[in-house]
This record gives sequence, structure tokens and C-alpha cells, in this order.
Amino acid sequence: MPEAWIIDACRTPRGIGKKGKGALADQHPQHLGAAVLKALQERVGFDTAEVDDIIFGTSSQRGQQSGDLARMAALDAGYDVRASGVTLDRFCGSGITSVNIAAANIMSGMEDLCIGGGAEMMSSYGGGGGGGSPFLDNDNFRLRSVHPQPHQGLCADTIATLEGIDREALDALAVVSQQRADHAIKNGYFDKSLITVYNADGTVALDHEEFPRPQTTLEGLGNLDPSFAKLADIPLDESGTTFRSLVLQKYPGLDIKHFHHAGNSSGVVDGAGAVLLASPDYAKAHGMKPRARIVAMCNMGDSPTLMLNAPVPAARKVLAKAGMTVDDIDLFEINEAFAVVAEKFIRDLNLDRDKVNVNGGAMALGHPIGATGSMLIGTVLDELERRGQQFGLITMCAAGGMAPAIIIERI
Repeated sequence: MPEAWIIDACRTPRGIGKKGKGALADQHPQHLGAAVLKALQERVGFDTAEVDDIIFGTSSQRGQQSGDLARMAALDAGYDVRASGVTLDRFCGSGITSVNIAAANIMSGMEDLCIGGGAEMMSSYGGGGGGGSPFLDNDNFRLRSVHPQPHQGLCADTIATLEGIDREALDALAVVSQQRADHAIKNGYFDKSLITVYNADGTVALDHEEFPRPQTTLEGLGNLDPSFAKLADIPLDESGTTFRSLVLQKYPGLDIKHFHHAGNSSGVVDGAGAVLLASPDYAKAHGMKPRARIVAMCNMGDSPTLMLNAPVPAARKVLAKAGMTVDDIDLFEINEAFAVVAEKFIRDLNLDRDKVNVNGGAMALGHPIGATGSMLIGTVLDELERRGQQFGLITMCAAGGMAPAIIIERI
């Protein structure tokens, strides 16, 4: 099968996703997308007229994030008008899916130079353009009667309850995430991919991670109230339907334990990431040095009601496609949407914890929904190079009960 090579990857820092508090919160999302696209071109030096397609993931395509962000970001970055762009939505999995589709287009032989990435301005959610939930806007809630889809935070609590994973384990993982992220930042492990975001006047908007809380302790987390207990019982319609009642449609009588809170859930942040991919023939003809190749890709669905459980079957599926086992993988990256997602992933696959999210994850760094997947691919690639290792597997849960996955091999 023809190969797709990763030539380079970069990302913005993650800014706190709150107006008036985050350094990126006043940026237009297409400017964040343009920042990574411009950085890729400057780092590699390719002719933007020869880019076959730019595929971006953006989950909330409302307000400023609507209108094909990929195309607008390319124009904002000064790309040649012949560089096309398309924007997709697989919720949290969008940033992996964009890279997977870019790679598939190259591996099909139809394209030679593509960019996969994503951008998300979570600071614009709500009144600024986030809009309502797609799970709650269905006519007469028809879909929910067949596939109840509650709030993802309650899904996390439900999974922890069903799996018998206690709060102490979840909080412990959150502390490890903060410690690892702090170590990585202090030692420059992210520096290869990290770019500076500038304001329109040329001043620096953000050049460092804004969200981490390295002072986090188990004791401090233990004092936080669960975030989703009250939310679970707020009526959603005139019939009195609640998020809890949606879960109980599938799991009657379940006594849901509420363990997740702000400290062991992913952070609300703004950011963008991008990955440049090329066919081997194109790369060789243009003097591009590959950093990695795509080994295998897959998509997986699971329970919409539990929503967050697809990463484990996705990992098994992509390993089977590659003819590999977990023992062949040097580094795993499972997005820390909530602590239970990573904890269950580690337990179900019986993984060595020292191979999983080795530089921290979204509990410490934040999760800019549509951008996170492409960011994680770059993070794993950087770390494979730093360690002189070979294979990385990246996956993440997505709303609707889905997970994309990808395995890359360092060249």
C-alpha cells in the first residue's frame, strides 16, 4: 500500500478558554488556524499552491467558527488561493480524523501534499457562538428515545460507577497528569512543536501553556465538589426528562456515583494544531525529510449513552489493522477528556502506565476540542524522537460514542 509521511507538526499553546482571562480568547478562530498553517510553511518551505487540501477539525461550527474554518485560515495565512480547505466535525475526535483523512487521500494516490489539523475557540462557546447541544435539539427528542445521550460529565461518572473505579484513583491520575505536564514544560519537551501566537499588531498574544496547575495535590482535589451531580437532575424539557433519567433508561436502578470535578476533567481552552503530510514521491522530489509514517488508522463506535468508551475498542481495531499488539507500541496517547477515560483505557488494555500520556494530558493542559487530536499526534512524534523510540498510538473518545485512532512510526 502507498504510504503517507508526516513531514512536520506544530501547535499553538493552549490558552485559558474564558473571555477576559485567556490570552487567546480575543483572537478570531481563523487566526489561530492561520498561525499553525503559516508556521508549517515557514518551517518546511513548501509551495502552498501545491497543497492539495487542508482538512481541519472544528467541533462547534457556529458563530465565528462556522464558514469552513480551514479555507478561511489558509487565506488568512497567506496561502495561495489554489490551496483548498474543508472543515469537519467528529466532536472531540475531529483533530485525529482530519489527519486520518488527509493521510488516506495521499495513500489512495489521489493527492500528494495535505494538511490535517484543527482549531477550537472554547472561549466563544455559549453566547459567543457555541449554541445548544445537538443531543437536545432533536424534534420531540426522537433520537434520545432510541439512543439516550446525556451530558458527557455524567457519562464519565456512570462509567466510573459501572467499572468500580473510585474517586481516589481518578484524582491520583489527575495529579500525575499535572506533574508530568509540569516536568515536560520545564524541560522543553513541547518546544519543537510549540509556536508563538501574535496579535494583529505583531505583539505576542501567547507563547506558553496557560492552563496547567502544577501546584495541584491529592488533598486539594479531594476538597473539590463533584461537578455533575446537580446538573444530572436539571429538567431538560416539560416532561421532566433529566440527564440522569436518560442514563437510567439504559441502566435501570443504577446508583450513579459522582466522582468527576474540575480537577480530574479536561480543561476548557483555546488552541490550534496542524500536521503536514506528503506522499513519499512528492517528499523526495522536493527535498522534504519525513519524521514519521502512518502505519494504520481506524474509526470505532460504541454506546452513545456511555459516550466515552470507544477508545479501547478503537485501539484494538487499529492494532489489528497494523498486525501489532500493545507490546509493540512505545507510547500511547489517550485524551484525558475525563480521568475515567484514561484510567479505563490503561486497565482494559493492561498497559504500562509509564507508556501512557507521558507528558501529561488534557486534565493538565486542556482540551481544545477540534484541535486536540492533531496536537496529540505531534506530541507523540516529538516524544518518540526525543526517546529514540518507534511506534505511537493515539486515540480519543468523541461524543455520540465514537473514537478515531492512528498508529504512527518514527522515521
